[in-house]
Amino acid sequence: MAEKLHVVMLPWIAFGHMIPFFQLSIALAKAGIKVSFVSTPRNIKRLPEIPSSLADLVEFVEFPLPSLENDVLPEDGEATVDIPAEKIEYLKIAYDLLKHPLKQFIADQLPDWIIIDMMPYWMVDIARENKVPLIHFTVFCAAANVFLGHPERIVGDGQKRLSMTSKPEWVDFPSSVAYRNDEVVSAFEGIYGENASGITDVERVSRIHNGCQALVVRSCAEFEGDYLNLFERLIGKPVIPLGLLPREKSERKQFTEGTWGEIFKWLDDQRPKSVVFVGFGSEYKLTKDQVYEIAHGVELSGLPFMWALRKPSWAHDDRDALPSGFGERTSDRGIVCTGWVPQLEILGHPSVGGSLFHSGWGSINESLQFGHVLILLPFIIDQPLNARYLVEKGLGVEIERGEDGSFTRDGVDKALKLAMVSAAGKSTREKASEAAALFGNLKLHQDYYIVVNFLLITCVLLCEQGIREGCGGYPSASSAGN
Repeated sequence: MAEKLHVVMLPWIAFGHMIPFFQLSIALAKAGIKVSFVSTPRNIKRLPEIPSSLADLVEFVEFPLPSLENDVLPEDGEATVDIPAEKIEYLKIAYDLLKHPLKQFIADQLPDWIIIDMMPYWMVDIARENKVPLIHFTVFCAAANVFLGHPERIVGDGQKRLSMTSKPEWVDFPSSVAYRNDEVVSAFEGIYGENASGITDVERVSRIHNGCQALVVRSCAEFEGDYLNLFERLIGKPVIPLGLLPREKSERKQFTEGTWGEIFKWLDDQRPKSVVFVGFGSEYKLTKDQVYEIAHGVELSGLPFMWALRKPSWAHDDRDALPSGFGERTSDRGIVCTGWVPQLEILGHPSVGGSLFHSGWGSINESLQFGHVLILLPFIIDQPLNARYLVEKGLGVEIERGEDGSFTRDGVDKALKLAMVSAAGKSTREKASEAAALFGNLKLHQDYYIVVNFLLITCVLLCEQGIREGCGGYPSASSAGN
């Protein structure tokens, strides 16, 4: 039966969302399920290639991003990485206009189920009209999902803000997962704030939660079983862990020539577990002061490092992106790359022992897959929640910040030394190293795919009668777990 199943995947157009959706697409295809991965032309061109063995099962489906009046979005701006932060709200408007071609596409294809992200709330009606089961794939960990909870359970602006700085009342076990005071304004505005699209992010998620038949989470019971169980109780619908979707490294022979050959040779010459990988992704645009303080902190630490630095919009050239003389002063122990980097292959090199990064869930998974200690500097959305959780788990060190959220080079230096070399950080390094047995266990997470496939097939079978009759039926959360 699995060979006959067809799923449509619709991620939000941010690479922190598209990549996990792509990874899930590959996992489903390996089980013989046909996948239609929907996005815009430029985004699809920037995604990894589909393995040749799965080319007949995974299809990229391109829909041009609708244009808006007055050129409010930059040319070729099809993902959040291409758009200034203040214009993301307009990207949501353009994205919402995709509902028109997608409505026809779903009516023509009539897939067995649709898996969507947190933004396309309008797919609820499209799925219902075509009597197709709808599943929400959240790319956040279960702890972050539980913290944000049911939107309707938080009433009044003042209460919303207050509730975000402490453990929610619905969390019935010890937890330090919460925002700091300086993070609340940004988090509150991002989640509950009005925007040009006319619908808040929390309203989008609420409508999707109400309209879907199940949720899937990139997580596993072995790491956060208590949060997964609580999330299911809160939602009142099946919450299915996908596993952590670990990726396999490419073969080293791909990086033996040119610049990357030289970089990997440099890594070969470093002591095992001595190098810090520094990388802050593409979603949050670091300010000049932030980049410079990170750079000065890395320099002060004296540790060998490999920095994947995305050229900032405020920098005139690559040299301007870092403090004057930084490259010369650290050339004997560090490398800065301002273009694309094979991040997984770098993290998988034996000389790398730690990651200094933004605490994004995808990067957490990739770092712990190789047992690296985590040096955490979170900025937006779920990142602060992830950082608190990882410190609670004893897997990382969070860089100290002032009451206004600022950090200093001394704080970066202190956290790096604590995590990487000090006696006080030994237990953290050991726990991170031990985590590789879970995060890097390909067999375990492949078994999760098998369970997920079974449950989703069951979803189609059990939903079919209820959806055909218009009631959107689905087994209860308790029965789904049996």
